[in-house]
Amino acid sequence: MPDSDIKITYRKKSLLIHPDKTKNPQAPEAFDRLKKAESALMDEKQRKHLDECISDARHLLIRQKKITVDDEEVKTDEFLQEWRRKTVEVLIDAEARRRRQMKAQMQEEGREQAKTDAEIEERKRKRDHEKDWESTREVRIGSWRDFQKGEAKKKDGMKKKKMKVLG
Repeated sequence: MPDSDIKITYRKKSLLIHPDKTKNPQAPEAFDRLKKAESALMDEKQRKHLDECISDARHLLIRQKKITVDDEEVKTDEFLQEWRRKTVEVLIDAEARRRRQMKAQMQEEGREQAKTDAEIEERKRKRDHEKDWESTREVRIGSWRDFQKGEAKKKDGMKKKKMKVLG
């Protein structure tokens, strides 16, 4: 269906159900649905998805009934009604699958973000540790120097005292 046909059909139906033109209390909701349907049909990607769902529903119904595409039953009103119901089922399943995928994608993005945050925190912790380690350098070196000086004194003048064994 070309875009011009979609626009013409939308205009005709919108005049029938526009909230300003009718007193029906459900008119605003119906008008919103019509506008949403029109925008979906005008979007090439969404229209392609809808066409695929409608085609899938038809093929599933034909396979389920174990008939062929050329069978006379395909042309009946009963088949068309069943096809509409099957299309709704397929669309609902497709939407549920899309939502599950979005949820999984969001969870994966959350895990990636948590991993990135943990890596940043670890780098910060290491940087702070190295900074603290460097700030205590003089104290550590001074302790070592004092220790070395003490060893030098022992070597020069003082010998180790022998320990007496008790008992």
